[in-house]
This record gives sequence, structure tokens and C-alpha cells, in this order.
Amino acid sequence: MILDRFTVTDQVAIVTGGGRGIGAAAAVALAEAGADVVIAARTEEQLRDVAKRIEATGRRAVVVPGDLSDIELMGSLAQTAWDELGRVDIVINNLGGTMPRPLLDTSPRALEEAFHFNVGAGHALVRAAVPLMLQGERPGGSIVSVSSVTGHVAGRGYLAYGTAKGALEQYTRLASRDLAPRIRVNAVALGSIATSALDIVMSSDELRTTMEDATPLRRIGDPEEIAAAILFLVSAAGSFVTGKILEVDGGLQSVNLEFGLPDL
Repeated sequence: MILDRFTVTDQVAIVTGGGRGIGAAAAVALAEAGADVVIAARTEEQLRDVAKRIEATGRRAVVVPGDLSDIELMGSLAQTAWDELGRVDIVINNLGGTMPRPLLDTSPRALEEAFHFNVGAGHALVRAAVPLMLQGERPGGSIVSVSSVTGHVAGRGYLAYGTAKGALEQYTRLASRDLAPRIRVNAVALGSIATSALDIVMSSDELRTTMEDATPLRRIGDPEEIAAAILFLVSAAGSFVTGKILEVDGGLQSVNLEFGLPDL
């Protein structure tokens, strides 16, 4: 059956930012599709709650609380997966984010920090995971990074965030060539998704309506819709896809929230 291609039975996945929102939805979806999952995030209580949802599917969960901007922690996750679960097949780089601000208020240090959190930290995980993914009876696997519409469209105030996500998308293309044919590398580029990052928007009828009206599908996305896209990319259903940016954004061709920054 075609649905069998969407399973990841007995594989082992690492999901960063797995305590809530998109990361939690992806981790649970992978477990429902048959994977054991290592989840990492800053807040242990949130991770424990997600672990219970994973275990309710009959799969195993390993919780790693910590600061995901820490290169050493990110680099250790692959070995943790190997030691605790016996293999590494799937890596979901779901981390990043930068507060919007005007160009003249964006220091070089802020730009460096955005790149570190959105690209460099994830690279530490990938670099550690690849040798382990190539071991075992089924060498290979799949890596998916979470990007944003701002990685390839323009909007005022998004300089640091958009630059970092644009770099992540090119990283995806380049890494896919370096790691082919054994390991596939893709990304999902998101529009506005109903997570805690949009709490202010979701609690304001005016802001939410503004964003919905600027989105061709006229609504905010759901984390499970992103989880479904990730599952497609890492499963056999997406086995002929690598080096691609899958846009899951409600049809956006431009940012759907402008900050009203004036001309200089």
C-alpha cells in the first residue's frame, strides 16, 4: 500500500526544539510512524510531556534538556541516540529564531548570533550524526531543517532572521550534494504557524486577521501540517527528494506581517 511508504518503522530520529510546537508535533508524528526519538530542548518539563506522548505510541523516547545554542550539546546528541537507541537514521534540525529589528539596530554581533543559532548549531549536530548514519546494516538516512519564508522573500525588519534562514536553505542544497547518495538533505520553509512564537499574534484579533488576510489560504498553519511534511521528506515517500526546500506556507509570496518601519 502507498501508505506504507510514509512509515519509518524501527528507525531512530533526533528532533531538536522537541519540547513544544513544531518540534513536538514532528517528534510525535515520527513515533506514530514507527520511530524511536531523541528530543532536545531547553525545558525538561515540556520534553517529559512530549516523551509521554511518544511512549504512548509504543515507541521509545530519550529526553535531553539543554541550551541548543551550545555546540557541544548539539554535537553530543547523535552519540546519545546511538548509545541509547542503537542507531541514527533521521535528524530534524528544528531550532532558530531571531527577534525582528531595523537594519541600523542590528549589530554585527546580532547577525553572527543569528547565524550561529539558525545554521551553526544545527551543523554541529549534522557533522556528528553523519558518520553514525553511515554505520550499521542500513547505512544512510535523512536530514530535514526547518526554515522560513523569510529565507527567500524580503520584508523590513527581518534582516538577521531572513539572512540566517537564507543561509540555512543554501546549506541544505550544498549539504545534499556532499552527502548524496546515502543521506538525503532537505528543508521545510514555513509560513505563519500557530505555535508559542505567535502567541502575541494569536491573542490579538487584529494581528491574526491581518496575517490571515495576507496569506492566500486565509489562515494560520497548524504544527501537525508541518509534521506531515517532515514525515514525507524523511520517509520512503520522499526517497527521490534531496536538496530541496519544501514551502509549507499557505501560498505566501511575501511576508504576511510588516512592522511599519519608516523610510530612512
